[in-house]
Amino acid sequence: MAASTTTTLDDLFSNIIKEAIFVSQETSLVRNLVTTYDISGEAGKVVQVPVYGETTASALTEGSDMSSTAISTTSKSITVSEAGVQALLTDMAAKSAMGDVAGDLGRILGEAVAKKMDTDLIALFAGFSTGQGTAAQEITVADIVKAATVLSANNATGTPSAVIHPYQAYQLKSNLTNAFVNPNGGDLQNEAMRTGFVANIAGVNIYESSNIVIDGSGDAIGALFTPAALGLAIKWDINIEPQRDASMRGWELNATACFGVGELVDTYGQKLTFDAAL
Repeated sequence: MAASTTTTLDDLFSNIIKEAIFVSQETSLVRNLVTTYDISGEAGKVVQVPVYGETTASALTEGSDMSSTAISTTSKSITVSEAGVQALLTDMAAKSAMGDVAGDLGRILGEAVAKKMDTDLIALFAGFSTGQGTAAQEITVADIVKAATVLSANNATGTPSAVIHPYQAYQLKSNLTNAFVNPNGGDLQNEAMRTGFVANIAGVNIYESSNIVIDGSGDAIGALFTPAALGLAIKWDINIEPQRDASMRGWELNATACFGVGELVDTYGQKLTFDAAL
């Protein structure tokens, strides 16, 4: 039992927490592409996000006063709730592990929270009212360009991003490189062949995520959107609290986060429904 109160174990907990926070923030793909609201210092579990309508300017006549234009706003509510995962660090593991116990546990806990945030955001993709593609249809460059064009016509603000399943990314890379037989046909082809980065097409940064679920028909729904389309409210980011379990001869590591997600501006996103089979 003495090992449970040593400075070494205290340092171990500290390193687990640091690693978990780093991994959670660095491996969350979609959270870095949406608008994030830090509500850690606010009371309550619901954040009201104002959405401003567009207004127009008009020509003025010298010497004439301007008239006021009413600017309408709507609001979107995001409700936060807790998510968590628990891991057990036994005394035996803490004393005898050959590897980096702190790094391994921190990575596992951090990845679990990161995946939960991303899957919750990805679940919003299907909620966009318009999009490109249909079931069993393979994605092409033209589909990305068309979706980006729709967002541009809708005056969507911010840099657009697309998130698709890796199998759909394969189809897109194949489309870019002419079925992988011509790796010298241009910058997009070269980049897709060299590094595996999907591409930047028509100003859209394209990412792949295995957190997108393939349905029973072999299709998947990704999305192309700007940051203002989706919101992530965070009450607290990943937090780890150790609790001694004497009968288990170890420590429970209770990792929690409190956050919520929501669609903010529907016209700033396009769902991408395409085949996701190799």
